[in-house]
Amino acid sequence: MLTSDQKGAVAEAGIAHEALRLGIGVSRPLADEFYDLILDLRSRLLRVQCKWATKRGGAVVVECHRNRRNADGLLRQLYPADSVDAFAAYCGADRSCYLIPTGELPPCASIRLRDAPARNNQQSGIRWASDFEFAAKLQRLGP
Repeated sequence: MLTSDQKGAVAEAGIAHEALRLGIGVSRPLADEFYDLILDLRSRLLRVQCKWATKRGGAVVVECHRNRRNADGLLRQLYPADSVDAFAAYCGADRSCYLIPTGELPPCASIRLRDAPARNNQQSGIRWASDFEFAAKLQRLGP
């Protein structure tokens, strides 16, 4: 069983590998920043926070927040609006990568990307995982 730090390292490496495989330049910040990687789309730079995603109930779940310990226990913090441009998620269950621009995030701490139809046949308001597939989303964001 991987620790949360190990999952984060695997996610970051998997996302960097996928970006490099697609011919995207990848850089890392030298200091402690809110983002983990910078993707060079040639037309612009994209500050990306990498996340480990899990599969639950026909959906890929991406937690778009960070947890910190303080005197009162675990503190859940959302990222400041201007600190990252996108969240990239690596799903260890099937080794897939997703890219979620911050402008497409709901106003909450996580997002569910459906990769299977909902059991109640709901159609409206569903975010399909295929719409956030890493390579396709980068192509739409690029030049």
